[in-house]
Amino acid sequence: MIGRLIGPLLDKLLFGLTLLLALQVPQLADHYQQFLSGWFESTQWQVEGYEATAKEFGYADAAAMIEQHQQNSEPSVRADAEQKLATLALYDELKAGITLFREGNLLSQSIYMFTPSRYNYLEKTIDNFKPGIPLTTSGLLFGAIIGLMLNLIITQPFQFFIRRRKVKHSKLSSEKTLV
Repeated sequence: MIGRLIGPLLDKLLFGLTLLLALQVPQLADHYQQFLSGWFESTQWQVEGYEATAKEFGYADAAAMIEQHQQNSEPSVRADAEQKLATLALYDELKAGITLFREGNLLSQSIYMFTPSRYNYLEKTIDNFKPGIPLTTSGLLFGAIIGLMLNLIITQPFQFFIRRRKVKHSKLSSEKTLV
């Protein structure tokens, strides 16, 4: 009797928690996009500086200048070229991320954010994250659908076990009444 009261209550409580958790993802995506945008702007400023320097000294572009500097006999020039090369790679990565957040849907944004190779970006975003409820239709729908899916994933094994136990118990009871 008590199990019949507690089970549905726990199910509703679990759904409420998964819904609230899932509703944070759209908010987190907005914060993450702002983090990426700031970092992109800063990196873009550096890359534009590399391009301007390359043009000023007669190189076709920053990549050509960096390639030339990698061949330089001075170790500090080669080290600087490697740093610039890393900055260009970061710029391309951030540019792809910015494009995804401008044009992609919440699911693709979530996959991007939660990719293990980007956990350090996510940690930096979470440091300044304030929980809330999204005010967009897509954010609310995403939260509701993901909340329902998480709830089903978590509760289905328990419901299967309980049903199986009831069937087994009812078979044992019917066998006892037959004897």
